[in-house]
Amino acid sequence: MSKRKLMQLVEGNYVSGWDDPRMPSLVGMRRRGYTAEAIKQFLSRIGVAKADSIVDIALLEYCVREELNKHSPRVMGVMRPLKVTIDNYPEDQVEELDAVNNPEDPSAGTRKVPFSRVLYIERDDFLEDPPKKFFRLAPGREVRLRYAYFIKCVDAVKDERTGEVVELRCTYDPATRGGDAPDGRKVKATLHWVSAAHSLPAEVRLYDHLFTKENPLDVEEGKDFTSYLNPSSLEILTSCRVEPSLASAEPGSRYQFERLGYFCVDSVDSTGEKLVFNRTVTLRDAWAKIRKAGQKKA
Repeated sequence: MSKRKLMQLVEGNYVSGWDDPRMPSLVGMRRRGYTAEAIKQFLSRIGVAKADSIVDIALLEYCVREELNKHSPRVMGVMRPLKVTIDNYPEDQVEELDAVNNPEDPSAGTRKVPFSRVLYIERDDFLEDPPKKFFRLAPGREVRLRYAYFIKCVDAVKDERTGEVVELRCTYDPATRGGDAPDGRKVKATLHWVSAAHSLPAEVRLYDHLFTKENPLDVEEGKDFTSYLNPSSLEILTSCRVEPSLASAEPGSRYQFERLGYFCVDSVDSTGEKLVFNRTVTLRDAWAKIRKAGQKKA
């Protein structure tokens, strides 16, 4: 929190300014989507001491999650879209499905989400050759679409040049509207999605910790604290799609993107013509933990 160190980051163009969402400044935290109440809760938990100390940033993130979980509306957005075509769904049909705005707050009510024959899901939610404990979409596998239907993958269309999967051909079970099967069969995963024809384009900025070291001021000989800047502290995704209810999202407003994390409409760059969202903090991802543990073991 040293002002001299933070000024060095700004003047050295390591960050975009004092309001860069990675900065531990009030303007940076506000732009990232941290609430005043979350910061107050954090200060209350750490207490006051005369000596300098280092506090784990995970505690601050816990307070932010706890606060945003109570008050943030839920929406659906797809960061890395993969096209899904439901072959047995009528081509010109569009349904309006009911989606819960906030399960923590029944008074928040519901909203309508359009469902159509062509959708987008997360590219990470499909694997052609899935390993053990991956329960999302794969060839021949059935999953639930949030608020919608069971779908089953019957084919994966690949780019002839690169071999990359560019589209999934699926079928749906019309009896499963709302997310449950009348015959009692179960699926192991529920995916979020957006309608291709109705979704809105958006830019999403995925912010991570600014430093790779817990205490960047604890420097090794011959280095300074900037040696520990995280090269992956910002990833910009420009091909995202979000549900149409976000068309009127105001700068500074906060949302939970289901299964992805908490996001804030950027107060500087977002406009009515170009939606820009900053990731405030992630959700806990069970599959990411399993995959990371497997990579460490390997």
